[in-house]
Amino acid sequence: MMNNKVVLAFSGGLDTSFCVKYLKEEKGLEIFSAIANTGGFSEEELVEIERGARDLGVADHVTLDVTDLYYRNCIRYMIYGNVLKNNTYPLSVSSERIFQAMALVDYARKVGAKYIAHGSTGAGNDQIRFDLTFQILAPEIEILTPIRDLVLSRDEEIDYLMKRGVEKDWSKMAYSINKGIWGTSVGGKETLTTDQNLPEEAYPSQLKKEGSEEMVLSFEKGELKMVNGEKFDNVVDAIRKVEALGSVYAIGRDTHVGDTIIGIKGRVGFEAAGPLMIIKAHHLLEKHTLTKWQMYWKEQLGNWYGMLLHEAQYLEPVMRDIEAFLENSQGNVNGDVILKLHPYRFELVGIKSANDLMNTGFGDYGEVNKAWTGDDVKGFTKLMSNYLKIFNTVNKGQLDVD
Repeated sequence: MMNNKVVLAFSGGLDTSFCVKYLKEEKGLEIFSAIANTGGFSEEELVEIERGARDLGVADHVTLDVTDLYYRNCIRYMIYGNVLKNNTYPLSVSSERIFQAMALVDYARKVGAKYIAHGSTGAGNDQIRFDLTFQILAPEIEILTPIRDLVLSRDEEIDYLMKRGVEKDWSKMAYSINKGIWGTSVGGKETLTTDQNLPEEAYPSQLKKEGSEEMVLSFEKGELKMVNGEKFDNVVDAIRKVEALGSVYAIGRDTHVGDTIIGIKGRVGFEAAGPLMIIKAHHLLEKHTLTKWQMYWKEQLGNWYGMLLHEAQYLEPVMRDIEAFLENSQGNVNGDVILKLHPYRFELVGIKSANDLMNTGFGDYGEVNKAWTGDDVKGFTKLMSNYLKIFNTVNKGQLDVD
């Protein structure tokens, strides 16, 4: 028998709904839809997504939960590295796509699919992330990309589905929303411009709390273990707790502007209360507990890790090398970080740690020196100035500043 099975990465949104109808009716394929959940969906939402897939006519539908794997093999390294793309974006979608793609490859092999499909457009990063992972791990499986190949607008997709009797509240699909444990991206309309921002109603989480409150995040070897004194055996649950506490204040909203893998500039909105608070809290704790050269090299390698991850290079072996460095740096990153939450923002109050390098008794910055004398400083600065004295003697006038 001819193999006409296709595994479709299915989210229940407009693009993947179109893919079901198009691949089934226009290409005559047997569709096995799969949602690779990275922690952004509730049980109720997953049930609704499955119902939608079956209503569209798929042969079967499964949920592939990769949340714990995604945390263990990626998120924790992004925390260790304080990874924020362009000092803004916690790589909410960029990082999860590889793990979704790997799960889809496993499922495609399980059902014996000849094809694997996704609903990415031809103008974004996700097409590269999916295609590259599929090609590396499953070169024998053919990739299908209807939205990219047909160069469709969202309005054209809606029109196609409506003509085939698919009834949905299309107004809710005005924005492309991708939810995961490490944040939610929001794209469409305003993000396609350079002078407009997303309206309040575009964000999935709305402001529900006024005033302010303190939150304490407790880390052990760089990993989040407690939130407000509540201990979590599973760090994913701790992340969910932080997200829940922050999202009611509408914390973590921003717009990321950056260079795409395909070479054009891109713009996307996002909300990531949990990731931003965790990364900033972790970074503050590191400032107190790591040496200056640990901080310096972590910043360099964390930046490279984020760039490579964003550009679909997770499977590059150098990533395991960077991860080894980042993990090894976390031995003394222990303690509590106090934050204060307000509507739309948070502030870092301070830390408490047995590894705090400020609490040494050597001296109080800008106040009192206890472990050295004024004469020690005079000798130190004299020696420190030697190389520039030599340069200035040999090259007279070159150090003069106008």
